[in-house]
Amino acid sequence: MNRRKFLGLVGATAAVAAAGTSAHAAGNTHFTGHPEANAVLFDATECIGCRKCEDACNKVNELPKPDKPFDDLTVLDTKRRTTEKIYTVVNKYENSKNPNLPVFRKNQCNHCQEPACASACFVKAFKKTPEGAVVYDESLCVGCRYCMIACPWSIPAYEYDEPLTPRVMKCTMCHPRILEGKLPGCVEICPKEALKFGKRDELIKFARNRIEAYPDRYLDHIYGENEMGGTNWLYISGVPFGELGLEEGLGVTSAPELTSGALAAVPVVTGLWPVLLTGLYAIHKTREKIEKKEKDDAVSAALTKAASEAEAKLSSELEKADVANKRKIEVEVKKAVEEALLPKDDDDAPEEEA
Repeated sequence: MNRRKFLGLVGATAAVAAAGTSAHAAGNTHFTGHPEANAVLFDATECIGCRKCEDACNKVNELPKPDKPFDDLTVLDTKRRTTEKIYTVVNKYENSKNPNLPVFRKNQCNHCQEPACASACFVKAFKKTPEGAVVYDESLCVGCRYCMIACPWSIPAYEYDEPLTPRVMKCTMCHPRILEGKLPGCVEICPKEALKFGKRDELIKFARNRIEAYPDRYLDHIYGENEMGGTNWLYISGVPFGELGLEEGLGVTSAPELTSGALAAVPVVTGLWPVLLTGLYAIHKTREKIEKKEKDDAVSAALTKAASEAEAKLSSELEKADVANKRKIEVEVKKAVEEALLPKDDDDAPEEEA
């Protein structure tokens, strides 16, 4: 796309908007959730902070190895968050019920029933699957990072150190494994069964039964059942969820419902935005091509000049060496001639007969 076409496309879109035609953002869709979707239930009273779930996540997703090994539990002394290279972390918290016994919580994408990231993404790079996972299509992403701002738990992370094709990274609930009938890696490896996988409705019933069976052990609340419209990662705990680093003031209204009015009020912006980004992307790519050609030409010219200079220097050195050799030969010949012309000693004359 050249500059003329880009500006023309922007103008045409603006004209359509001015004429009153609605422009719908891709993410301005109200998700209804999937009742039969899968979910994971985390029981904070069972987690021992072994970090095996982190190890499994690293292997399943083929992520870079961390600086410290997964059996080094000193990392639990520092509060960590997920990154573009770490999809899940376990943090340690003080236990208000038993100060001598810390509690742990695994942190990752909560896979909202109505994802804020998908709502904010106007190119539909994020999608809620019927299986329960929120997945990401990097081929659609334009790098606006609105998903990072929208997420109430600050989970999506951007590959800032990737210069060519940066992506937004987060937990996928091991969606490819779920499609194969396998458990998420973290659930499969957990030695204390602090993570339980199943249908969301069934897990909520299971959690409710646990709470009723052990009222002294658990709070009467399933975190994620209703928060932000509900999530597919659920939590039960014996201490307030705020003490586990979970936001307790999110309410029960989903992010798309909260932002639908604001998004509807700016159809022109949402309609123009993809066009603007596409044009800027095309201009950026064109500039990159020009810069690359200029760089290649400069390198080629430098190499040609260096080769020419090297050839000239070699020729000069060979010429100097040839002159030196000739001079040396001349000196040797002259020396030999001078020695030949020297008068011979008398001792060398033949003796006269007596």
